[in-house]
Amino acid sequence: MLLPYLNKGVIEAGCDEAGRGCLAGAVYAAAVILPPDFKNELLNDSKKLNEKQRYELRDVIEKSALAWAVGIVSPQEIDEINILNASFLAMHRAVDQLKVRPEHLLIDGNRFKKYQDIPHTTVVKGDGKYMAIAAASILAKTYRDDYMQQLHAEFSVYDWNSNKGYPTKKHRAAIAEHGATKYHRMTFNLLGTDGQLSFSF
Repeated sequence: MLLPYLNKGVIEAGCDEAGRGCLAGAVYAAAVILPPDFKNELLNDSKKLNEKQRYELRDVIEKSALAWAVGIVSPQEIDEINILNASFLAMHRAVDQLKVRPEHLLIDGNRFKKYQDIPHTTVVKGDGKYMAIAAASILAKTYRDDYMQQLHAEFSVYDWNSNKGYPTKKHRAAIAEHGATKYHRMTFNLLGTDGQLSFSF
C-alpha cells in the first residue's frame, strides 16, 4: 500500500527518473504534486506495471495532479557531467516547470543535489512506497519510452522500440556492427568490452 505523503499538510512533489542505465538517449525525470486525497489502487512503481497500465495511469495522473512536469537531459550533457549529475539535473528541470511551488521534495533513491531552498528527503525504492514518487516514475518512464520510439524510427537497427536504449545483447551487437549514433552516450561502455567504436550518423 503506497503512502499518500511523508509530511501531512505540506505541498510535496515526488521526483523520479528513467533511463539512467541506458546506453543511448536522454535521461528523463518527472516531478508530480498529487492532491492529498488522491487514491488509485493501480498506482505503483512503474517497473511493476505493464505498458498499457502505465499509459492509462499517465492520463489519470495528468488529470488529477495539482502540478506535474518532465525534465530532460541530453546524451551530450550526460557525457559532459556524468549520469548521476544528469539525473539530478533532469529532476531540477522538472521541478523548475511545476506550476505549483512545492514545499518539500520526495526523491527516489539515496542521493540528490539540493534544489534551491526547498528541503528534500531521499527514499530508497521510493517509487514503491509513496504515491507521488510512483506517479513521477510513470510519467518519466512513459515520456522516455515515447522518445525512444521516435529515435527508433530514425535508427531502427538498434531495436530501441524494444530495448529503449538499455544494454541488451541485440543493442550491443548493433553497436558493434554499425557503430554509435549521435544519441549514444559515448562515456558509457557501449560494447561491454574494451573494443574501439566507430561513429555513424
